[in-house]
Amino acid sequence: MAFYNPFKRKKTPQLISNQQKAAETPTQTSEQGNRTTPENQIRHLYQQMWVDPDLHQRILDVRNMDNIDGRVKKIHTRMARAAVKGGIMLEMAEENQQIIHAWERFIKRCNLTKIQKLESDARGLVMEGNLPLQWVLDKQNQVIQGIRMPTETIRPNVGANGTFTSINNAYSQIDITAGKEIAQFALWQLSLVRLTPDNFDDKGSLGRPYLDATRGTWQQLRMTEEDLVIRRRQRAPLRTSHVLEGATGPELEEYRESLENEQQDITSNYISNRKGGVTPIQGDANLDQIADVSYLLDTFFAGSPAPKGLFGYVGDLNRDILEDLKKDYYEEIDALQDTQAEAYAHGFNLDLLLQGINPQDINYTIKFAERRTDTPNQRADLGLKYQAMGVPSKMLWQQAGLDANKVMAARKAQENSDDPYPEKTEEETTPKNRPNISITPGNKPKGESATSISH
Repeated sequence: MAFYNPFKRKKTPQLISNQQKAAETPTQTSEQGNRTTPENQIRHLYQQMWVDPDLHQRILDVRNMDNIDGRVKKIHTRMARAAVKGGIMLEMAEENQQIIHAWERFIKRCNLTKIQKLESDARGLVMEGNLPLQWVLDKQNQVIQGIRMPTETIRPNVGANGTFTSINNAYSQIDITAGKEIAQFALWQLSLVRLTPDNFDDKGSLGRPYLDATRGTWQQLRMTEEDLVIRRRQRAPLRTSHVLEGATGPELEEYRESLENEQQDITSNYISNRKGGVTPIQGDANLDQIADVSYLLDTFFAGSPAPKGLFGYVGDLNRDILEDLKKDYYEEIDALQDTQAEAYAHGFNLDLLLQGINPQDINYTIKFAERRTDTPNQRADLGLKYQAMGVPSKMLWQQAGLDANKVMAARKAQENSDDPYPEKTEEETTPKNRPNISITPGNKPKGESATSISH
């Protein structure tokens, strides 16, 4: 099968080939020694022949946990949905219509306007610890897709010092079932972002699934819960102990057969003409004796991004403590957003380079619209305070968590739709009656300020 190579076309910008040549040429620097640990050096030697077996097993375990345990599925789903809520956006210090239009076309071609795509990438990043995106080009040298590849089949081609051996063969995909290499990816062709790698500068050090360190505790929790259910089921019925003092073996057997044939309920009364008695043995009546399960449950959620109170285990958790734990959870979501947005930034940089635009000459940032650390009310309140300080309106919309370009375009379209003379001068478009905003420091709990607006 022949593969299409877009860089063989004459229309390919020379900027790409120059970058590749510069990356392939060794550069004289002051770097000394190896970036990798002795253990990773040996691991990288083995990875030249196969994928990382430890990472493969971690991913399989976490996927199995997600499939059979609703708590793990809820953790992954909630993290992904919280991270991508609001969508991806482009933020620029100075507005550039060419870059804005290029961004709008890029996200439409790559389906980055669909929440399902963003959520799928976020779940893959959390469950696999890595997000490898293959950028697919069409015949016009445009990035049309960012396909998420399975991490456990990707092999970084690095040397003992943790750097790529070739820029044109930075990554390979291994068919684990067939035991052979099926694809090679240049550095521009595959973007791989990692969660908590052992060493960021070691290109062969891949990320770790978010819940990989809780696998042992999760297995103990599942085992204890299963043992608890079995114990409850075995000890639930009421049992009776029949004592026949001085009875012979045939007499005991006759009594047992008569008992089993005639009994309809385990709690029936039995009468004997011999000295003895029937002693009832109560089942597990105290269902609250599950301290071991509670301990393992707390240990498991201690390794999750959010407290167990957010997943239905309220218990005696104090509300103030829950609010503090939620802030820690939102910080984890913010870090997840930054990592995922970095992968999309690689694809957009490639798309700009293919159009002959150097992204290093433009000051822009790709980020998710809604940061989870602050609530919408807090962002709006801070935006109003910035307005009172005279901050430009575009920065106010960004602070409020909105796409400033879309807001400004929507406002302009609304004004033009109701105005028979849409073309106005700058003096006419300047609002004359701005609202008066006053801020009273220390007028809210925890030292927050109160914001009032009047016309």
